[in-house]
Order: sequence, then C-alpha cells, then structure tokens
Amino acid sequence: MCASISGFSKLSKSKKIDWIVDTYFSNKDEAKQVLKQYWNKNNRLQTLHDEFIENTITNYYLPLGVAPNFLINGKVYTIPMAIEESSVVAAASKAAKFWLDYGGFKTEVISTTKIGQVHFMYHGDFKTLQKFFDSVKPQLIHATKPITKNMEKRGGGILDIVLIDKTKDIKGYYQLHATFETLDAMGANFINSCLEQFAKTFKTEAEKQLDKTIEIVMSILSNYVPECLVRAEVSCALKDLPKDDFNAEKFIQAVRIAEVEPYRAVTHNKGIMNGIDAVVLATGNDFRAIEAGVHAYASRHGKYSSLTHAKIEHGIFTFWMEIPLALGTVGGLTNLHPLVKLALELLHKPSAKELMQIVAVAGLAQNFAALRSLTTTGIQEGHMKMHLMNILNQFDATEAEKETLVNHFKKHTVTHGSVIEALEKLRQKNKS
Repeated sequence: MCASISGFSKLSKSKKIDWIVDTYFSNKDEAKQVLKQYWNKNNRLQTLHDEFIENTITNYYLPLGVAPNFLINGKVYTIPMAIEESSVVAAASKAAKFWLDYGGFKTEVISTTKIGQVHFMYHGDFKTLQKFFDSVKPQLIHATKPITKNMEKRGGGILDIVLIDKTKDIKGYYQLHATFETLDAMGANFINSCLEQFAKTFKTEAEKQLDKTIEIVMSILSNYVPECLVRAEVSCALKDLPKDDFNAEKFIQAVRIAEVEPYRAVTHNKGIMNGIDAVVLATGNDFRAIEAGVHAYASRHGKYSSLTHAKIEHGIFTFWMEIPLALGTVGGLTNLHPLVKLALELLHKPSAKELMQIVAVAGLAQNFAALRSLTTTGIQEGHMKMHLMNILNQFDATEAEKETLVNHFKKHTVTHGSVIEALEKLRQKNKS
C-alpha cells in the first residue's frame, strides 16, 4: 500500500489511527491497543493533550521523578525531573545530599538579556543605510507599542536595536540585532512579534527614503543567548571534604581534560544536560532551545569545551559553571499542562530568574556526581545497578525473580549478559 496520504490532518483522531494501523502494522489490534492504553481516561485532560500539537494519536510517557535535598542559596528544594535514563535522578539526589553537608549550592543570575534579529539584504551604500537606520530607529520601537505595552508595565520590553553589517560573510547581508527583557516569560512569541513589526516598519520606511530596495529575508529570535547567564557553584575547604570517596585533585584533572579535549567535552557536557533537560522538560520549557544555545556557548571561543570548571585555591575547592538559560514560568505549557503546574508549585512557584538558578544547579550536580564516580569507582558500577531493573523488565521478570536478582547483584557486577544468565539459571532452578 502507498504510504502517502492527502488531508491527513483533517481526519478525526480515530481515522488517523485507522490509517496508520492499516498502513504500517501487521498486528492491527495489538497496535491499536498499545496506542489507546496511553490515553487519559479523563476526556477533558486527553483533549488538552491532543491539542498541544497537530496529528496527536496518543500520549508518550516519561517518568517524572524528584531529587530532594538541594540546598540552594540557603533554601532547600526538591527538584522535579522528567527523564527516561537510568541513574540520572539518583545521581542528582546523591550530589545534592553530598553538598547539603557542605553549605549547598550558591547561584547568581548574571544577565537575562534575550536576542532577536531581522535578517535583510541591501546593496546600496552602507553610510546611507546607517543614516537611515539612525533616523528610523525611534519609529521601529514606537510601532511595537501595542505589542510591548503589557510587557513594559511589568518592567520588560525592548532594550535596544542596532544595525549589524555582515557583508564580509554574505554580499549585501545586514541585520537588525535587537535585545529584549521578557521577565518571567521565555518570550519567544513576544520577541518574534516585535521583530516582524520591526521588519514591516523598516521596509515601509525604506521604500520611502532609500534609493535601493531592502529585501527582508526573515525575522526570528535567537536561541543563542550568551547574555542570559546564570552561575552555579559549590565550594568547601579541601581539608573538610571526605577523602575516602572523593579525590579533589583527580576530579580537577578530569575537568581540565574536558576543557581541552572536545571528544571528552561532548560527553562531559551531555552529562550536565542530563540534569538540565530533565528539569526544563518537567517545568514545561523548551529543552531543544536550551540544548542548542548551551552547546553553542560551549564553542564560543572557537573550540568545543567543558561548561564546568574546578580549582583549588588557598585551600578551597571550588566547582562552578556559567551557562546561558532562557526559561519561562508563565505562558506556554506552564499554564496548560497539569504536571508542569505541579512541578512549578513543588519548586515554590519560582520566577524565571529563580528557575534559571535551580536548573543550573541540577546540571552542576549531575556533572559533579558523574565526575566523582568516574574518578573513584568508575561510572558503570552505579549506572548498571540502576539499569538492572530495565533489563529484568525487558525479559518479563516476575516480582519474586526481581527480588532474588536484586539481592544477587548487590554482590556481583551487573552486565546485560550476567543478568540474562542469572535470570535463566533462576528459572531453570525454579522449574526443577
């Protein structure tokens, strides 16, 4: 059967599923059952989920866990984390408990500036363009007043607009580079609306005043926000830190390797993002935008490098990170998704600045836990123990089998092969 279809989005949900099942699945009844078993029995809630995106056929579940004991600037938090990867929540919790006894995490929002750009082409004299821009800039800002009015009442709005000459990169290419303060909103829709109005006004006035045509290519916010920065750190006198399961000097060497070796830095930073993405997702924010901006920031000096840093100075061990995080606590899913509302309430209903700090701490904690394991027992011991239950579930282990094998692997190394072998032996023993 041909797998293309016209007018799919106009079909009802049941008709969409019928087409998908008939086209792609050999066991149609089983496929339908799997899809429908994840529907919410509350029709109102299911309709809400259906309307988040187009062509919804079911819900895709991720575990929502919590990591307690995070002491941040003297306040204790339990952090919600939505993630499927084994050991992430456990590692974050372990790091939080470790630093709870040594003063906790200290954080600071450095800046909250966000960026948007109007990209356009102009093949006339630059000085003429600059003079035109200087004259029209007040009109650009004034034309957005209906959009910015409410944001300005709350203390946000447009910070500045500058003309950027990019003709060395592409002939005739320029930008209107705008900066914004969006307060507790992530601000994507606000920024994009302002940019599109800039473009409209700019082009209209250019047609009246310039002898060369301006071609607007696109108007869009940037997810690279190097001026929307938060710092998170932990520190303690070296003499007070435990020596049996934490090697500070080796830990610092591991960080330095990630600072100079991109192959290591990518995995190192991925571990940071395990913690960050999980909280970003749980709080209804855009983890793809965060990922893109963070990894661009890690390459800002021309080479991909570690986001975290560590040192021992005057007998004090310090581990820290500065990271760009454009987050929101109002708008989008924050007002719609019931679990997002719950997650934000769990975090004491934070402002966007407070959420930036909490998310940064989750990333720093995750990296601390990973590096602590890597430089002591190794990463696999803890990870595979957490992965044990996934392997047992994969082979439909009963509750009795799980209990027996969890006890068995308290004293034995967990590998995929060793778990299968132990499970097979247990089943053979139970048969005889």
